[in-house]
Amino acid sequence: MKALIDYTLHLADNTLILAQRNAEWCGHGPVLEQDIAITNITLDLVGQSRSFYQYAALLLNNGSTEDSLAYLRTEREYKNCLLMELPRGDWAQTILRQFFNSAYQYYLYQYLQQYNDPQLSAIAEKSIKEVSYHLRWSSEWVIRLGDGTEESHERMVQALQTLWPYTGEMFIPAPYETELGIDLAAMQVSWQLKIKAVLEEATLDVPEKIFMQQGGKAGIHSEHLGFLLTDLQYMQRTYPGCEW
Repeated sequence: MKALIDYTLHLADNTLILAQRNAEWCGHGPVLEQDIAITNITLDLVGQSRSFYQYAALLLNNGSTEDSLAYLRTEREYKNCLLMELPRGDWAQTILRQFFNSAYQYYLYQYLQQYNDPQLSAIAEKSIKEVSYHLRWSSEWVIRLGDGTEESHERMVQALQTLWPYTGEMFIPAPYETELGIDLAAMQVSWQLKIKAVLEEATLDVPEKIFMQQGGKAGIHSEHLGFLLTDLQYMQRTYPGCEW
């Protein structure tokens, strides 16, 4: 049971923290249409996180709620990958991170639809349509920027250098994933093929094998998460139990 709770929280934390980062673009997108697009993706991610938090609260059965799990835990209790908490960066970095995550979610949710936990399967089935759009949208932007102007290409190169060392953690199994038998290796093969195909079309080189950062799945985070949670949790911690 503990492994299932930890894994469900991991899935919830990944989507919530990335949503919080993407939300920083609200009202600041490069053009109105894309401002709305990234905001809608953010809302999709929040919806997915709510489903996972609700399930985790049900499994915990200790009075926890989706709100308490999102707003009242400390940094070390979060299990999101480090990739999700990195600073927003420029539009190129935001697009590339969303692409990496959307490709990961696409194959993960396909896998979870066949997993032996009915609730996780149901959440994955509901979310896969959203993720399919996220993947198409972010792929198109990676190609547009990578194969665009000299400046947009250079920004994508810089984003790739910054983010790539954090992508490996998605496929390094945490103890709870190993206990549940989550087959990350099979997903990684599909993910790598998709990433390679899109990057090649974007005239970007897949980085050589380098050291991959990890720790987030185990609650060991960068300094960036603390600042992010300060914003995310401010209202609930300042006005406990507040309701709209």
